Amino acid sequence: MNEEVTMNQLIEELEDKRKRALLMGGEEKIHRHHECGFYTARERIEKLLDAGSFIEFGALSHSTFPGAEEKSAADGMVCGVGKIEGRPVVVEAVDKTVFAGTEGEVHLRKSEALHEYALKRGFPVFNLGEGGGLRMPDGMGSDGISDKLFPQNLLTIGRKIPMISSILGDSYGGPTWLTVSSDFATQVKGTSMAVAGPRMLEMATGEEISPEELGGWEVHAKVTGQIDHVSESEEEAIEAMKDFFRYMPLNAEQEPPRKATKDDADRRLDEVFDLVPTRRTRAYDMKKLIKLIMDDGEFFELKPLFGQSLLTGLAHLNGQVVGVIANQPMKFAGSSGPEECDKATDFICLCDSFHIPLVFLHDIPGFRVSSSAEKKKVPSKIMQWNQALARSTVPKLSVIIRKSIGAAYGNMCGPTMGADFVVAWPSAEINFTGPEVGVNVVYGRKLKDAEEPDREREKLLAAWGFDSSPYKAAGKFLIDDVIDPRDTRKFLCQMLEYACVNKGSKSKRLLADWPTSF
Repeated sequence: MNEEVTMNQLIEELEDKRKRALLMGGEEKIHRHHECGFYTARERIEKLLDAGSFIEFGALSHSTFPGAEEKSAADGMVCGVGKIEGRPVVVEAVDKTVFAGTEGEVHLRKSEALHEYALKRGFPVFNLGEGGGLRMPDGMGSDGISDKLFPQNLLTIGRKIPMISSILGDSYGGPTWLTVSSDFATQVKGTSMAVAGPRMLEMATGEEISPEELGGWEVHAKVTGQIDHVSESEEEAIEAMKDFFRYMPLNAEQEPPRKATKDDADRRLDEVFDLVPTRRTRAYDMKKLIKLIMDDGEFFELKPLFGQSLLTGLAHLNGQVVGVIANQPMKFAGSSGPEECDKATDFICLCDSFHIPLVFLHDIPGFRVSSSAEKKKVPSKIMQWNQALARSTVPKLSVIIRKSIGAAYGNMCGPTMGADFVVAWPSAEINFTGPEVGVNVVYGRKLKDAEEPDREREKLLAAWGFDSSPYKAAGKFLIDDVIDPRDTRKFLCQMLEYACVNKGSKSKRLLADWPTSF
């Protein structure tokens, strides 16, 4: 006769299973992982979430591959719900101590269920990325590839909830798909992100390449633009994810949270006279002007090393979250090329999808024209930026700081592009092309035949300069006003309040289904 099992015995069995599950791939593999300078999945989650808030899903799950049950704790995927600064989120983290972080059937099922729950309850998804892609045994055969290649949740999220990702270790396959589909991504230096790893590449094509050359931070921060931030360490990456989240709503039904500030909305910007030279050929750092205008001097820049003549980032005006798009005269005199176009389009889609008003600060001599830009489809990219801007329905405020020339005037949200208000500083220059170029093209022959070409050029430049004056546009009510530069912050805070008085910063979210990567 069998002895009846007591509840205490059942609890002991449960606790034993949980202890084994917490060890994931085992103490030896955890030790080796630490020796390589990496944290485990649960250690990363502990650093991300508020203390004691994590509730794990599927801790006792394992691989369905015969014989792998005892060495595949959680099938390598740690996931669940928790809080960041009191706000609910879902989080998933791959643990590389289990089958090198590859994705098995149960692993993928857990991830998909987590995303579905996030959508159901309107919680952001935090992805702590590392791993080797689809696990060979689980993905082999027509049934394996048909069932596991792209989880359906990637096709349905449509920017309904923020997706916030990090590359904390070498990531191929699944972690890459999640990261490039996210609203924010940071990569730790020394890691790699690609479709497949160097070994797979060598086997498939014969190409021999290091992980760093294939998908290191410089590749993605400077060349592809597929990451928004570079981190020196895992700790810095996790903090960057939290920083970005502070500007985001929980989901697309909400507006971003307001932030308390003691920074006076009417603060006068006396420093602008020393910061921004009136001479348009002299460079200055637009980042300094942005920080001067925004609350408490704070500006969370996105993609700082990609398309560097255009600045994009998040800030606050009188406590309200805003997205900033500004030209950087320190790079290419502020002119935009193909990379800047992609950067602008991506950022406009982000802000419009999550109800973040846009502030444009113009100082752009036009788009960069060159044969190399044409080979990168710059006309298409200019129009894609233009179309995204035209479809955006969040409040938009536009300030012409020093110059706004040619088609770039429209793409920086000049008149006719849906801005709530467009104003200019007295130093602004608005025209089809810059004075020097215009005079040379239109009056080149006259200057060549002139007895005193230098004096004649000065006369023509003076006349052209008057035509470019903001007062001519203001006189015809083509812009709303010319303002004292020292009142820029006051103007933006006041007009933002009026633009949001009825519907808040809510948009129609017409850009939510645009691609999440350009």
